Amino acid sequence: MCGRYAITSTPEAIRQLLGYLEQPNFPPRYNVAPTQPIPIVRLEQGARRFALVRWGLIPAWVEDPRTFSLVINARGDNVLSKPAFRNAMRYRRCLIPADGFYEWQEIGGGPRRPFYVHAKDGAPFAFAGLWEVWSGPNGEEMETAAIVTTDANRALRPIHPRMPVILAPEAYDLWLDCRNVDAETAAALIAPPPEDLLEAYPVSMAVNRHANDDASLIAPVTEEQAKAEGDRGASGIARAKTRQAGEAQQGRPAAVPVLNC
Repeated sequence: MCGRYAITSTPEAIRQLLGYLEQPNFPPRYNVAPTQPIPIVRLEQGARRFALVRWGLIPAWVEDPRTFSLVINARGDNVLSKPAFRNAMRYRRCLIPADGFYEWQEIGGGPRRPFYVHAKDGAPFAFAGLWEVWSGPNGEEMETAAIVTTDANRALRPIHPRMPVILAPEAYDLWLDCRNVDAETAAALIAPPPEDLLEAYPVSMAVNRHANDDASLIAPVTEEQAKAEGDRGASGIARAKTRQAGEAQQGRPAAVPVLNC
């Protein structure tokens, strides 16, 4: 899956890659999180256009978004059949620019370790995305999107079994052209990227907090630093479990831990 990512290239570098008409100016973002506004690129009247939408897809048929689960990823193996994605896959495909993304590796029974994944050459790229428009009973509208995911390639599999679909530039037109390219043909693009495209390294657990958003989040940490952070995280989890057990014995409702990841 993909639950956090980064956009660190200049706006002009992103525009040159994706070829949209607008010239938006936006700051680098090192910890893009669900429900935040994210940039997408879609085809409108034959031209690529830039837009900001909410990360977390809401299908048009949802009556109340507050009761609908947060859908940040669309599994590539069911975008053609699942009702939440079927119409978007047919009519509303998009590109989502990024410079890298985070995946969390399971480490025994302890806290998960974050890794930052980016192109070896440092260049930006584009995820395959789906977007939707939800219309409320009072005429309000909200545009939303999800990142399409696939099985991890062999290089990333030791970290996480899933990863976002990263499209090659020569596939952008095919993915975006919903008028002339049917969903089944576009679905053939849903596959892991080449083994040699990406590299990954461990980063600080500070990325777990969505409020953190600076360049230090993508800085590599040593094995010793990562282990020390993991030990501190494991101690915190153990203390929380002990506290909850004590509260339960005293008849008080136990606090539910919230993991910002």
